[in-house]
Amino acid sequence: MKTVAYADLTYPEIAALPREATLAIPLGAGPYDLDDIGRRLKSELLVVLPGIPFGFPDAGPGILAGLGVGRGVFRRVLLGIQRELVKQGFKNVVLLDGHNARQLLSTDAFHLVEAEMDGAPAQQAAAPSPTPPSLNLAGQIVVVTVGHTEQHGLHLPLSTDTIIVQAIADGIASAAPDGVVCLPAWPYGVSTHTRQFPGTLNLGGRVFEDFFLAVVARLVQLKAEMVFFSNGHGGNHSFLVNVVKHAGEQWPGAFVATEFLHTTGPELQALRSSPRGGMGHGCELETSYLLHLRPDLVHMDRARPETDFISTPNFYMDWIEGGRLIANPPWTDDTRTGIYGDPTSATPEKGARWLQAAVAEKVELLAEVRDQHARRKAHRAGQPVA
Repeated sequence: MKTVAYADLTYPEIAALPREATLAIPLGAGPYDLDDIGRRLKSELLVVLPGIPFGFPDAGPGILAGLGVGRGVFRRVLLGIQRELVKQGFKNVVLLDGHNARQLLSTDAFHLVEAEMDGAPAQQAAAPSPTPPSLNLAGQIVVVTVGHTEQHGLHLPLSTDTIIVQAIADGIASAAPDGVVCLPAWPYGVSTHTRQFPGTLNLGGRVFEDFFLAVVARLVQLKAEMVFFSNGHGGNHSFLVNVVKHAGEQWPGAFVATEFLHTTGPELQALRSSPRGGMGHGCELETSYLLHLRPDLVHMDRARPETDFISTPNFYMDWIEGGRLIANPPWTDDTRTGIYGDPTSATPEKGARWLQAAVAEKVELLAEVRDQHARRKAHRAGQPVA
């Protein structure tokens, strides 16, 4: 039995997978006994998708155990992932359940495998775990890191966005440990080009928004007053803005914020070789990050420049999209291999420096989040605001 990590592949490799292979969606990080699961499913090829880090009961110690969301929202998340795999032609999709999630799901839509973790059988289904009574997030900034699983051209893996933002979260946790809690990176986002390139797993905008609003609700129940969404994928941005706006309306006592994308400060311009149009997706920036973080997953011999974006003064592509026009034309108008930009100028040294800069940018933003929240609380209490 062969085991393959879905998100470590490029989109042509996803396209080449046999559609009879078993695709497994793990709840949590595991560890799962994949050899045993493959034998039980009589599968010659087990393709393992990124684990779902939270949203279900018994998600793990500490804060994760308090982030179970409702049955309806969680089921829609799983159906969204399953739908994308079925659209790609895969016939056998299973859910690895080592976290007592059976009671959250109706089994008509899923083949649930009560899988083993740490060598012990999964516990019998139980009621969702209550919020841990000792966990109190008052005074903490909770960083919700959001990546994606999507095509990144011929040379980068589908996990590119998630790898980058997880590395940034790890840097934040090291640089600013006091008063900051970083959730593990969420690996499923929103894309609108799934018809054109294989591999991408589009959760869908409404499902994405509803899920993260439910996560914010749970964080607020845990007394969190500051939540920051760290975003690694441009397609998530407009939907995260909606989450932030709805959260501000529903929980006015909390300060919930996001950003467009990581690595947007002066260091971006100082190191880049690409002209305008040279950074957008699978580009110099993202390729440099992966050369630094996971060079084993990069195929530089396949990298091709794609800088023929149809640009006008108010509509062009770059790392932060420019111009006053907002539109979503077909990707194939502007790219043959699925990327925007020039990855051939990427280096691991740039990736290391950009990662350092991105962490510093986040630490600065988090300080501003704390300052904003403190000053607004003082204002509401009738105290002077500096």
